[in-house]
Amino acid sequence: MGESSRRAFVKTAFASAALAAVWKNLPYLMANPLGLPLGLQLYSVRDVLPKDYEGTLKQLGALGYREVEAAGFFNHTPMQVKQAMDQAGLHCVSAHYSLVQLQPHVDEIIQFGKDLGLEYIVCAAPGLKDASGVKAPSSLAARESMTLDDWRWNADQFNHIGERVHAAGMKFAYHNHTPEFRSENGVMFYDELLRVTDPSKVAMELDCGWAIVAGQKPVDLLTRYSSRITMLHVKDFKITPRSTPYISVRPMHSTFLWRKTRCRRASM
Repeated sequence: MGESSRRAFVKTAFASAALAAVWKNLPYLMANPLGLPLGLQLYSVRDVLPKDYEGTLKQLGALGYREVEAAGFFNHTPMQVKQAMDQAGLHCVSAHYSLVQLQPHVDEIIQFGKDLGLEYIVCAAPGLKDASGVKAPSSLAARESMTLDDWRWNADQFNHIGERVHAAGMKFAYHNHTPEFRSENGVMFYDELLRVTDPSKVAMELDCGWAIVAGQKPVDLLTRYSSRITMLHVKDFKITPRSTPYISVRPMHSTFLWRKTRCRRASM
C-alpha cells in the first residue's frame, strides 16, 4: 500500500469511527439538546407503565433518557424497581407523593426511597389544614380554595417532613401546579411557601408549564429563587374553553425533568 493510500485509509477509518460514535449516541443527543441532565416524569407514561413496567422503561432508555422521576411504583419493591431501572440504563432520581400519602406513611416512604437510592422525595399535592366536610380534599377545586393559613400550615408540614428526609440522606422538594400562584391580601401563596419553609430542608421543583398557565414567568421565578429551585418540569399546554371559573388545560407532550445539580444556570 502506497503512502497516499495509507493516509486515505487512516482518514476514512477515523471518519468512520467518529460517525459510528455519533450514531451510537444520537438518541441521547436528540433527547438532551441543552446538555443538561434531562429526564422524564414517568407520569407521562402512566397508562402503559402498569401494563409493562420493565418493557416501558427499556423503551425510554432506548430513546436516550438517562434519568426518570417516579409517580407510583405499581406494587414493585425497591429491589425490583432498581433492577428494572438498571436494565433500562435509567437512574430514578426522585418520586412524587401527595401530602395525604406522606403524612401517615412518611417512614415507609423514606425507607423505600433510601433502598431505591432516590436523591429526592417530592410532594406534588398539598393538603388542607382542615379537610373535614370536604368531599374531595385532593381535587383541584379544593386546592384552589386553600387560604393563606392553609399554605402556612403546609409549609410547617414540609419542614417537618424535610427534616426527616434530610436525616435519611435524601432531599425533600415541593412541586407546584396553579393554586400556589393565587394570592390573599396581596401575598402570593408561592412566595409565602418559600418564606416559611426552611431552605435547608425544603427545595422547590418548579413546573414551568403550570406556572405559565397560572400567569407566571418561569424565568422571573428562577431569578428570584435561584437558590431554592433545584429541579424543573418543562411541558407544553393547550388552553381550551371551559364554562367554569377554572382554566381548562391539557398537556400536549411529555413532562421533561431537568436537574440543577449539574448546571449552574439554564436559559429558557
